[in-house]
Amino acid sequence: MPGRATAVGSAVRSAVRSGAEREWGGLVRALRAGLRGRGLAAIPMTLTATLAVLVFQIWQQTPSGAAMVEQLGVVRASLPIGVALSRTPLSLFVPAPDLPVWGAAAQLFFVFGIAELTLGRWRTLAVSYAATLAGTMYARQGIQMGPNRFFGLSYDAAFVRDTGPSVAVVALAVCIAWRYRAVVTGGLVVAMMIGEAVVKPNLAGAEHLIAILTALTLSTGGELVRRQAQRTGAALDALLLVRRRT
Repeated sequence: MPGRATAVGSAVRSAVRSGAEREWGGLVRALRAGLRGRGLAAIPMTLTATLAVLVFQIWQQTPSGAAMVEQLGVVRASLPIGVALSRTPLSLFVPAPDLPVWGAAAQLFFVFGIAELTLGRWRTLAVSYAATLAGTMYARQGIQMGPNRFFGLSYDAAFVRDTGPSVAVVALAVCIAWRYRAVVTGGLVVAMMIGEAVVKPNLAGAEHLIAILTALTLSTGGELVRRQAQRTGAALDALLLVRRRT
């Protein structure tokens, strides 16, 4: 019996290690390669973004700072579209004043850091702002649809403060999971966001679903473009080879 229990335990550990390797092996190796010899210097954008969240949080707690933050980075669907779009870039770094800022800063540092090391700096920015912009535009459409239609929003949502890094964080998490085929991790992120939207139907929950759709669109679209580019390159190489032979 002890021998059998030991064998079962060994088999379970082996299965866990194998599953962990399939799920996170490629991602962990990419992170190690990105950090090797550089440490935090490898993620300057992440450090800057995290610092921006903390600075905005401190600034908006002062009487004069609250008004300035409102003008610079607070987006609401009730604002004219031009004003909302002009504030959208900074809105990503303006946390909700009534929520723990350390949570927003920690999730941004963790997910942005992984994304900067694995997806690259510019792709991380592109995904973050694409998701944030998609959420901003959806809020207007959802309010126009009204609360009685699928994916519609309450009219009160027009006056809700629409800021913070959570939409970008969700989109980046999905993109990272897609790139490294972390199926279980990606599935958990999607399931949690769907559960949030069902249990607590509000603007934030709906925008997290929009972030998932944006990330999947960008990931599948980018993959199709890369495959097509590879096929085109192979076809051109073959054509050039035939011409040289003739």
